[in-house]
Amino acid sequence: MMRGAMSRPLLLALQVLVAIVLIALWHFGSTIKIPAGVLTAKAFYPLDPFFFSTPIAVFQRTWQDFATGVIWYHLGITALETALAFAIGALGGILVGFWFARRQIVAAVFDPYVKMANALPRVVLAPIFALWLGLGIWSKVALGVSLVFFIVFFNVYQGVKEVSPTVLANARMLGMSERQLLRHVYWPSALTWMFSSLHTSVGFALVGAVVGEYLGSAAGLGYRIHQAEGVFDVTGVFSGMFVLAVFVILIDAVVTVIENRLTVWRPAPASQQR
Repeated sequence: MMRGAMSRPLLLALQVLVAIVLIALWHFGSTIKIPAGVLTAKAFYPLDPFFFSTPIAVFQRTWQDFATGVIWYHLGITALETALAFAIGALGGILVGFWFARRQIVAAVFDPYVKMANALPRVVLAPIFALWLGLGIWSKVALGVSLVFFIVFFNVYQGVKEVSPTVLANARMLGMSERQLLRHVYWPSALTWMFSSLHTSVGFALVGAVVGEYLGSAAGLGYRIHQAEGVFDVTGVFSGMFVLAVFVILIDAVVTVIENRLTVWRPAPASQQR
């Protein structure tokens, strides 16, 4: 293996080490007081537990929520909203991205409108979606779709546009039809760009669902975080954020598995080649 390459177990160990160090700093900062006279005349916590809670309290609350089953319903609602937003937004972005890349006149006509729509602040759209679609899951799905769609669209559009003219000319010389070009030339070219955007879109789909729940909902992780904030329950807020972080990592891992299955033809990066 070339110099600079890192084995997967070592990489995983370093990632876990970073998490341990951050949690340790949080723990010591929120449980050990700086004595009076060292920096100020009064003893204080570097990370006041009233504002930052403690890792042990957060993990205990999270364990309790899962053990009692309180969080499962809310997690299921957020997972459903995230999955729908991700699937609809990604599918729409892929289809429209391919269409625009293959139809230059259509892309030129709609270019200013796409840029205008992409420039709209999504948080501003949340109350409008709630007004149109109610406080159920679909207003949250719509907000998530508005975030996911443009990320996937621009990447797929660029991926199709990046196809080498030489490869296209050779493929046409060999007698490939438009359908064969789409399958064997355009699609492989767009896959790398597409999956790059999908990894980012996972987080944005979840953000759309949680922000929608935070602004108006009766269930979901965003709703629980909002309720905890309302009673100054910092431990509940950090517990909800921790569950969201783990949830995103799990979804991203699923996307990575699918990506590896669909791009087995892709050569390994130079850093991984012997």
